[in-house]
Amino acid sequence: MNQSVRTEHRIGMVGVGLMGHGIAKNILNAGYSLAFLDHPGNQPVDDLLAAGAVSCSSAREVAEKADVVLLCVTGSPQVEAVLFEPDGVLEGLAQGSIVVDCSTSLPSSTAKVAARVEEAGGHLVDAAMTRTPKEAEEGRLNLIVGASETLFEALRPLLESFAEVITHAGGVGSGHTLKLLHNYVSLGFSAVLAEATAASRRAGIDDHAFLEVLTKGGGGGVVLERLRPFIESGDASGFRFSVANAHKDLGYYHTMTDELNTTRGVAGAVAALYAGVEDQTMAVPELIRLLEEHAEV
Repeated sequence: MNQSVRTEHRIGMVGVGLMGHGIAKNILNAGYSLAFLDHPGNQPVDDLLAAGAVSCSSAREVAEKADVVLLCVTGSPQVEAVLFEPDGVLEGLAQGSIVVDCSTSLPSSTAKVAARVEEAGGHLVDAAMTRTPKEAEEGRLNLIVGASETLFEALRPLLESFAEVITHAGGVGSGHTLKLLHNYVSLGFSAVLAEATAASRRAGIDDHAFLEVLTKGGGGGVVLERLRPFIESGDASGFRFSVANAHKDLGYYHTMTDELNTTRGVAGAVAALYAGVEDQTMAVPELIRLLEEHAEV
């Protein structure tokens, strides 16, 4: 494999949504040029255009204006579509350019995508994100990167422009693998805490007492702190992750564990909870109210 990479880093982006907008803003703030795909799913982009970003009508055009193309889309089907469909990234990708998939994707799909990008003369890096849109806007995302050491070091300055903690997980695909493991644990904790909160309220326990006992005991941690504002005041704004996305990620985890031939008894129960929610657009913390009102979904 040819590991020669470019260093000037003209950046292209596909996916300027809740997470991608913050990434784009911080890339521009760091002095990089930026071209992005005009898409209905984007957040408002007036601030990006005012900062010098260029809007493109196709993913091919984005790739033509960049030597590093970041993908921040929903999942593997969208990644494959934006890369390989007519007028896609691969049609405009120059030799030696890098595609960085920041989406939550299925590792087996990532391996196939990487092979096709390599055949086209480019390189694929998976750089899955954790944290929320708030941290994305602040340039404080966590990234889990799957790449060769050469590519990882070449991209580090760019990644540091929008991420606070960057973990090199291993080769291509390892970033997406570790992201699915992370999301299963995070969403599993969220499901357990949502059920426990609903049971606590039905038992007449004061929310503050419930939170204090968990915080000082075995229930404390990042997930509880993300759910705390909703438990205290019904504020879900700090955990803007939809049940639909949770359902999707747990489906990917299901497929990955099938391919790895590993057990997932607990994961099946967690997935069933999210799959059973009628309104898939609701944010994960709102499971608490749903379970409190209906006991089960």
